[in-house]
Amino acid sequence: MNRRVALIGGMEMMFLWLLMTLGVAIPLASNKTTEDYGIPPEQVANYVHAIIEADRTIYTSHVVNRLQDQGIVKADEHWEQHNALLLPAQFLQLAGRLVAEKNNGIRYRLISLWPIYRRNSPATELERKGLEAVADNPERPFTSMVTSGEKQFFQAIYADKAVTKACIDCHNNHPLSPKRDFTLNSTMGGIVITIPLAS
Repeated sequence: MNRRVALIGGMEMMFLWLLMTLGVAIPLASNKTTEDYGIPPEQVANYVHAIIEADRTIYTSHVVNRLQDQGIVKADEHWEQHNALLLPAQFLQLAGRLVAEKNNGIRYRLISLWPIYRRNSPATELERKGLEAVADNPERPFTSMVTSGEKQFFQAIYADKAVTKACIDCHNNHPLSPKRDFTLNSTMGGIVITIPLAS
């Protein structure tokens, strides 16, 4: 019986720790909320960015590159019409739209100072400033607090680098591209991550 109580107590503590780590606000016995123990929004943004980056890297390396190298299927901008794979940038954009549809307040998207399509331009002057900052210093994200209506959000912009020849070729050769001199590891734009803050 004591072992069962200890196990249940341990599971409850693990659940509370998970909620606190995620910054979920619930009252605790000491009249404190998990906001008192939450992690900084900068760290949450770093976690989200790490997942986005890992997913796109795996998709690029183990799906797109592998299938193209074997001549099975290619990635194509018009993937739906050509029965092809999404380009890695399209994969990121589509995943970001699906996350936004969950209505949990977290959003991410890919933007650039040199977008092929206007919809991928910075939406605000602050985003433009952030893109300029990560172009100058790609190892450091640009962070800020933004307000939309009565809600506050933490926003981080991470440098998006040209990591494969396919990225470079697509942007350098696209007829709508305003910049055609990207090289490997050039900063092509930024991944913007927006996280809601508790009111």
